Amino acid sequence: MAQAIVHDSITQVEPAKVDELAANPAETEVAPGVARKAGAAGSSEFARNFNVADSEAPDPVRLYLKDVETERLLTPAEEIDFSRRAQAGEEWARQKMIVCNLRLVIKLARRYINRGLDLLDLIEEGNLGLMRAVEKFDPERGFRFSTYATWWIRQTIERALMNQARTVRLPVHVVKEVHSYNRAARKISQSQNGDVRPEQIAEHLDKPVKDVLKVMSYNERESSFDSPLKGDGEFSLLDMVPDENSQLPEDELQDDGVMQLLDRLIDKLEGKQREVLMRRYGLRGHEPATLEQVGSLLGCTRERVRQIQLEAVRRLKQFAANEGVTSDVIFGE
Repeated sequence: MAQAIVHDSITQVEPAKVDELAANPAETEVAPGVARKAGAAGSSEFARNFNVADSEAPDPVRLYLKDVETERLLTPAEEIDFSRRAQAGEEWARQKMIVCNLRLVIKLARRYINRGLDLLDLIEEGNLGLMRAVEKFDPERGFRFSTYATWWIRQTIERALMNQARTVRLPVHVVKEVHSYNRAARKISQSQNGDVRPEQIAEHLDKPVKDVLKVMSYNERESSFDSPLKGDGEFSLLDMVPDENSQLPEDELQDDGVMQLLDRLIDKLEGKQREVLMRRYGLRGHEPATLEQVGSLLGCTRERVRQIQLEAVRRLKQFAANEGVTSDVIFGE
């Protein structure tokens, strides 16, 4: 049934058949594919991730997650091996890399719920980004595939939202700003009751309130976190916010990879730049601090701290680029 909801693209390779396919690659058949295989869900996985009962989960979503959750994550050694084989033209290896990372797409797609596209469409677009990541990934650079794939998955999802979810299309840079402000609002809402005020977003992002008001006015869809998602009002938008105290295995792998990379790059910065970044972003055990707080600790003015931060971020992005990593992977831009 899960196959019935997908479009043509690539074969799904069962784990038990990997060795057989490796020995007989010509026997791999092209089946309804993973790029559009975007819609189903294991009952237990759905209940954990979306906080709804099995009987209420959309059938395609429930079936898809049930199918996907049977695939284990690849080890670093397997990622390198399969990626090299895929680059050499072994289709079964390419398919295996895609299938084993479908849960990463689901995890990222959940962050864009209620922004104009339904979950199945978000996963569908994310799978296209995953396929692109498999094609572009260079295993010789030394970082994890999930870290690299995150950028491509998010780019395809956000581009789809830009192109499909709005009646009046906005410039790409404006939509990116809207996404950034929305992320800040969701983060603030998780630690308080009631609506998030523009002043809170401005303080969180260290932006003028007038800029926040201007950018947020571009939002075509406005919903209260208490607004019901179902006709009976049983579930609200707040029910869809992931539990920050609970991490899936793929979350931990991805976050560990990014933090290891960030930790290594930060050590390349000069002392004061490193100190400012750690305190501003709450790294290495520090609590996130405002410009004024950091200035008081370091004996600098607020403006001087801002200048040091901008230069440190610029250098950090350059260090990342030198290693073939986009700044979006680190800063979530």
